[in-house]
Amino acid sequence: MDIVGKARKLETTIARTFEGAAQQWAQSGPRTPLEVLHGILEAVDERVEPAGRGKRVFPFNKIKLSVVAPTRDARARLSSVLDGTPSLQEKIALRLRQAGCEVARLHVRVAYVPQSEAGWRAPEFHIDFVNDAPADVPAATASQARGIKLTITSGSTDKPSYTFTHGRINLGRCEEVRDNRHRLLRTNHVVFKEGAGSGNDTVSRRHAHIDYNDRSGDYRISDDRSAQGTTIVRSGTTIAVPVGSRGIRLQSGDEIFLGDSRLKVKIASV
Repeated sequence: MDIVGKARKLETTIARTFEGAAQQWAQSGPRTPLEVLHGILEAVDERVEPAGRGKRVFPFNKIKLSVVAPTRDARARLSSVLDGTPSLQEKIALRLRQAGCEVARLHVRVAYVPQSEAGWRAPEFHIDFVNDAPADVPAATASQARGIKLTITSGSTDKPSYTFTHGRINLGRCEEVRDNRHRLLRTNHVVFKEGAGSGNDTVSRRHAHIDYNDRSGDYRISDDRSAQGTTIVRSGTTIAVPVGSRGIRLQSGDEIFLGDSRLKVKIASV
């Protein structure tokens, strides 16, 4: 075979190879919601940096996530994975802790968009990593920083009271919540002992959580689809705590009911 014939044969072989790869890609279709979640977690992993002496850090405190959901059905499917329990923020925080990072303050915001934009690294999502330095926080806002003390008034826990500043606080039964494959789903910060009676059995493993808002200086509690529900008693009035990220703003003197177990709230400037 002459050189021209060989070149044409090689050209045909290359064209068929690319065509086959294109057809395989088209048949594979878009990634599933679970694959999108894994892609997001891998993108977060890549932003972890060494800090010397074996330590690792995640140099951001805010993650702004844009996810492509062109239809209502697509958004529902993605939301079932990204907005479920545990939350995406919890999943990312757990991933960072597994990577050896300390996670004190982390806020994750998810926005669903109809289509991707130029410059996106992945066609299904885009992540903006943000670090709001303390110097960028207005003095008035910084002065509002407050801590929260939760004192157990009914129920059996490892400690009689817990004190926190900022961050997310998970409330539930037993310290680690795992699925039937023994994968860690959540770590509780206020831990009601397993099988200890005294109302502990009415506390779900993933019962509720408290979030701190940096801008307003408020703590808000949300129910995590617990079996017995979450309520607040404030000045003799009972307030039902809804499921979701909005929650109810806590005040000093509030008493939180997790089923039959109770916690007293005290909030003070730090």
